[in-house]
Amino acid sequence: MMCTVCGCGEGTSTDSHTHGHDHDHDHDHDHDHDHGRDLHYGTGAAGVHVPGMSQARLVKIEQDILGYNDAYAAENRKLFADKGILVLNLVSSPGSGKTTLLCRTVADLKARLSVAVIEGDQQTTFDADRIRATGVPALQVNTGKGCHLDAHMVGHAARKLDLADDSVLFVENVGNLVCPAGFDLGEAAKVVILSVTEGEDKPLKYPDMFAAAEVMILNKIDLLPHLSFDVEKCVRYARKINPAIRLIELSATSGHGLDAWYGWIEKKRQPILAERAVALEAKLAAVRRNLGAEA
Repeated sequence: MMCTVCGCGEGTSTDSHTHGHDHDHDHDHDHDHDHGRDLHYGTGAAGVHVPGMSQARLVKIEQDILGYNDAYAAENRKLFADKGILVLNLVSSPGSGKTTLLCRTVADLKARLSVAVIEGDQQTTFDADRIRATGVPALQVNTGKGCHLDAHMVGHAARKLDLADDSVLFVENVGNLVCPAGFDLGEAAKVVILSVTEGEDKPLKYPDMFAAAEVMILNKIDLLPHLSFDVEKCVRYARKINPAIRLIELSATSGHGLDAWYGWIEKKRQPILAERAVALEAKLAAVRRNLGAEA
């Protein structure tokens, strides 16, 4: 599979096993890897801007890719709904502080919630190692040259993690504000993280990501006194792209604003838990009816 936007893709994996996108080959992912339970995807195709290939053909390839991805995302969404799992897809540029925020978040929430993390990076297990150091289960997905996670990768990782019912799964996507915007992972929401050390014009430069996100976290606000970052301008730009986007200002290091972030997570869980309770009650009622009919 290739991303027709950037030319990344998956091919031969770094452990010499072929990782296809067909469930008939799912057992290939069960082999041991260099880093235990982590998943490693290949360095893949060099790109799809092939001389002589028509624009119509490129569009068809992209439609096929997104169609396959959406099918896997639908499977993921059903799995998560059946188990009452809230899945949040964290996206940002490299260096926004999302891993630091994620470490702080899971460390603070693990006493009252079951939490787990899927980490996406092109190489290394550094971020997953940081999460595991907090005592929370994490699985690293290395994408090789791929610049985003896709629904197939996340589905495999979620099953390997054996997620608890009614838990929260954080997916830290590869640092990139372009391609992750177009790939549904089966998540409940995308959360875009923008640090005040970046430009306030990021929402205008990368509109698809901010349009797709439900929440924009403005991170590292403890540094504002030392910077010329214009918060009001940044928020104005973001809401020009997405009028409904919610803003949460926080500092992952000082802890300022984290209560608002945790409150939003808890509020986001409630309808998922309620829907699962209704589904379980319906299944129980069906069992009772069957038992009554047999009697």
